[in-house]
Amino acid sequence: MSYSFKPGDPCWAEIYTSDPDRTIEFYNGLFGWTAERAEEHGGYITFRKDGNAVAGGMGNDGAEGAPDQWTVYLASPDARVTTDAATAHGGRVIVEPMPVGDLGTMAVLTDCSGAGVGVWQAGVHIGFGALGVASNGQWTGHVGHPSWFELHTPAYADTLKFYGEVFGWHDPFTVSDTPEFRYTTIHSVSPMLGGVMDASELLPAGAPGEWHVCFGADDVDDAVKTVRELGGSVHREPQTTPYGRMASVADPGGVRFSIGGNAPA
Repeated sequence: MSYSFKPGDPCWAEIYTSDPDRTIEFYNGLFGWTAERAEEHGGYITFRKDGNAVAGGMGNDGAEGAPDQWTVYLASPDARVTTDAATAHGGRVIVEPMPVGDLGTMAVLTDCSGAGVGVWQAGVHIGFGALGVASNGQWTGHVGHPSWFELHTPAYADTLKFYGEVFGWHDPFTVSDTPEFRYTTIHSVSPMLGGVMDASELLPAGAPGEWHVCFGADDVDDAVKTVRELGGSVHREPQTTPYGRMASVADPGGVRFSIGGNAPA
């Protein structure tokens, strides 16, 4: 599915990896992604599925001390305004807004809970070329595509306020608001794109929030077997939820992500 990104929408995901060659091999074997390297941008990797851009990648030489990880980028009409707002509302700027040729302008910040998140002000690169759709427990057009983005936060109410003030999330939908389960989606109508979960009882004490990206698969159980065969690991075995079949895994470099798809009939 193609999509016109609104301010605050997840519009790109990028893996920071110490072993780009192995990362390319892993995601090709798992999702059938192809990879293009742009030497003019430091060997930046663009992953494609069926010709559509579905993710990016950067080599991690260890110089910055940052771990290998997936970063979710949210759309912004003005990256400088967004980073200034983040600072004013309890966030912290990690990478100041910087142009990336004519592709756009990027920045990286942490929200009020300490979760890292990217900012993307589009130029010629608007973001994902295709998205999967998750609605009422059914996933369509999603195989190998980014299909859901989820923030686990220890500061649920403050975090929702932060993203409303900084990224313009003004039409969220509260799925549940009980002590057992608090969850709000980015949008109130489909495609909702992602959500925020109260993880105060799940994250270790003092741990920051975490953004997670979910990629679609035809058969989640089969995809998890492939993860293991390709040298990855499984953090949560496939389980059927009201939102489809889900699993949490990691690639050979230990970078975590989720796999989602329809539950067996």
